[in-house]
Amino acid sequence: MKYVLTLIGNKATPLSSTHVDAARSALPAPGAANWLAADMACDIPFDGDPAAAEAAAREALKGAKIDLSAQPVEHRRKRLLVADMDSTIIEQECIDELAAELGIKPQIAEITERAMNGEIGFEPALRERVGLLKGLPLEALEKVYRERITFMPGARELVATMRGDGHACALVSGGFTFFTERVAHAIGFNTNQANRLIFVDNKLTGGVAEPILGREAKLEALRRLRDELALKPQETLAVGDGANDLAMIEEAGLGVAYHAKPVVAEAASARIDHGDLTALLYLQGYRQEEIRIG
Repeated sequence: MKYVLTLIGNKATPLSSTHVDAARSALPAPGAANWLAADMACDIPFDGDPAAAEAAAREALKGAKIDLSAQPVEHRRKRLLVADMDSTIIEQECIDELAAELGIKPQIAEITERAMNGEIGFEPALRERVGLLKGLPLEALEKVYRERITFMPGARELVATMRGDGHACALVSGGFTFFTERVAHAIGFNTNQANRLIFVDNKLTGGVAEPILGREAKLEALRRLRDELALKPQETLAVGDGANDLAMIEEAGLGVAYHAKPVVAEAASARIDHGDLTALLYLQGYRQEEIRIG
């Protein structure tokens, strides 16, 4: 069969045979269910239109908090991962946490939210927010990383499993190299790319090095890495949550909106609203016993 529908549960809502049977009954000419992980993930092969099949399965699940995605079987396992960092690989928005050190988190978080929703341009929003951080000392950034930054559940497993199979993993962020370098090292990414904050006498000047890495730069990073590795577009995976991730998500063979803003979730080819980042492994057909612990 040419296509597969993957159902993915989560800790709050384990995947049951009832969910699987309901989704399977909605598919055109479905094959036998293939469990990838007990109570967590199951594949259902089928033939027919994948968009229509996914819509029918969602309706059949009647609002159950189960993630699902239909995709071609061919090139299902990806050879390149390009991931956003803030609210994707880590659970926070770094710039909002830096703002908390100055007591202005609500002010900066409001700008962040509007930028991630696509209501305002990413580049001017970043310049404005960084400007408000002027004078913040280097040790405050070190404190934020040490005390506030936590990794998204499943992040280590996602990268360890893909790299363990010889695939490339890149962290490409509209955030800051101060954080991406540390997160990439801790999680195990091959490379990282982000914006560079400007310091004088170990304090932020309120400036950020140009050009700013935003939506188009993320897209170019995906294309460059894909070409360097001589990959087909179908062999790439991109994941993110904000409007500046949308171009790379649309370009990738499998573009995943992860707990994303509505504008991103509606446009992405796949969306994970409830599960953790191991869901991206199940979308690629990995079985539970194949997942490596990072």
